[in-house]
Amino acid sequence: MSTDLRTRILEIIAEQAMLDPAELKLEASPQDLGIDSLGLVESIFAIEEAFDITIPFNANEPENSDFDISTLGSIVTAVEKLVAAKG
Repeated sequence: MSTDLRTRILEIIAEQAMLDPAELKLEASPQDLGIDSLGLVESIFAIEEAFDITIPFNANEPENSDFDISTLGSIVTAVEKLVAAKG
């Protein structure tokens, strides 16, 4: 998938974490970056808006969602698949 897409996803997440995107590692979890549940939901909304997609994420039961939020890499991969499917 395009580097631009990955870069934009990481920029959105970095903005929520108030970090420089260059500091993000794909193996890091949102919790590793200090992103709480509200920050995660805000990141997901921002990603949905940026790419005009719907992410299958249940904020009330994130562990039961069809969207893997365990690491930044898994988030990027899942968003890339949703964008490709839309395409």
